[in-house]
Amino acid sequence: MRVACLRVSDLPLAAELRAHPERMGLPLAIAAGPGPRAELVALSREAVQRGVRRGGSVAHARAVCPELQVRIASPALEVGARAALLDAALACSPRAALAPRRAGAWAGEAAVFADASGVGPLFRSEPGFAAALVARAERLGLPADAAVASSRNAALLAARQLGLRSASPRCAPQLAARRASAPGPAPLPGRAGGSGEVLVLAPGSEAEFLAPLPLDLLDPSDALAQAFTRFGLRRVGELLALPRRELGLRLGREAQALAARARGEEVETPLPVPEPAALAEALDLEFPLDLLEPLGFALQGLLSRLLERLEARHLACGELRLELALEGGGRAARRIGVAAPTLDRRVLLRLVVRCLEASPPAAPVTGASLETEGIPLERNQLDLFRPAGPSPAALGRTLNELEALCGSGRVGAPRVADDHRPEAFALVPFRPGAGEPSPPPGRAGPAASLALRALRPPVPAAVQLRGGLPARVRSAVANGRVLAAAGPWRTSGGWWSRESRFAYDSFDVQTSDGTLARLRFDHRAGRWEIDAIYD
Repeated sequence: MRVACLRVSDLPLAAELRAHPERMGLPLAIAAGPGPRAELVALSREAVQRGVRRGGSVAHARAVCPELQVRIASPALEVGARAALLDAALACSPRAALAPRRAGAWAGEAAVFADASGVGPLFRSEPGFAAALVARAERLGLPADAAVASSRNAALLAARQLGLRSASPRCAPQLAARRASAPGPAPLPGRAGGSGEVLVLAPGSEAEFLAPLPLDLLDPSDALAQAFTRFGLRRVGELLALPRRELGLRLGREAQALAARARGEEVETPLPVPEPAALAEALDLEFPLDLLEPLGFALQGLLSRLLERLEARHLACGELRLELALEGGGRAARRIGVAAPTLDRRVLLRLVVRCLEASPPAAPVTGASLETEGIPLERNQLDLFRPAGPSPAALGRTLNELEALCGSGRVGAPRVADDHRPEAFALVPFRPGAGEPSPPPGRAGPAASLALRALRPPVPAAVQLRGGLPARVRSAVANGRVLAAAGPWRTSGGWWSRESRFAYDSFDVQTSDGTLARLRFDHRAGRWEIDAIYD
């Protein structure tokens, strides 16, 4: 088994820059909470170069660097960034799983494992596969490193070693001090122009690579780390050189588990195939918004990040579910239908804004989340005996444009409804080529017949009766004596509802001006009207 580990060293900072790329290159700090005494948990490279140190307070950092920008760590942004990391792995491999969250010195990292078995025919080599993972993560706004090994633990430790080799702002200060002396295979630069590095460990070389690495990469508990210091253990190889029995007697089961993990003896289950799940992006606003224009601007970035993840998975956006957090603790939910799956951000944003204009939130908005089910993109299969139709992407974009103009749920293909009401119809999603196939060459089509053109709304008419049948009609579409009449046909229903009940007597009539029309008498309204014409 070959496993790749795609790792982001500083998730709070990466999540903030993913949501606000305009802050790239500025001295930026992520604080654990509000207030001048809040602890700094992440720093940009520019902030470190100006003397700001991780773990200090906001007040001290501002005294050192007055132009420092401080942001509060956002759990919503971190959840979205962690899910985007999984999407980057699934874009290159069918099997992937997120690594469990860590505590202590590795609390800020995020890692995902991807199946790297048999990647040669598609990516030419394992380094090419690792570089593709890094490039995909870079497209999603996440600076990451990738390592390939024969187990998850070895791949994770190799990826952590890449973090130690990189610049110190991306890793914890106490670990960055140990980065200089660890030998091993040289990292390869990212193939797609990103800043990430890749590292591939040949099968059977994991133990040799891990031996000179610091024990802190194994993430021991504080008590065990202090015990390692008392015994003078600093490297993984020094831990593996100890007898197993004496190691367990003196340092306990945790030390034995760490040694087994370093030897590759820990049992690892195969990576699962992820089940289809909804993709969601969330955002915590800095201050409440009560106007639709700034709220739409904030939702634009949210929608862009969601569409980037869908595109990475080769999926399109279906129905959107918008949830707004309101000032005072309330919440508002909206469901936004989409006529056809699409990745057009402009059209989707118009649908979201029109939905909010039709039903504005009852209070200022403090947060928002967007969720959708990814739908596979349609592929156009050409018919040899028919002219080529519009591409699925262009057709979906047109349908969504029409829905943005007409309103949600008003664009589709008509279908006969299971209802006795004459004007009843159903609307289903439009699918090209869903109609009846044309007759093959040499075979005659159906016999010619009259077409009934419905009039919506029906045209009022003045009718003179003779013997209970229409004798003369005067209306905007038919005038004159009735030359022939058939009927009546009684249609009624909906008697259980005062609003939906109906009762009509319909006649097919031919008037002296040459018009064939369907005339009906509405018993509820007590009037005559023409509701259709035969063409």
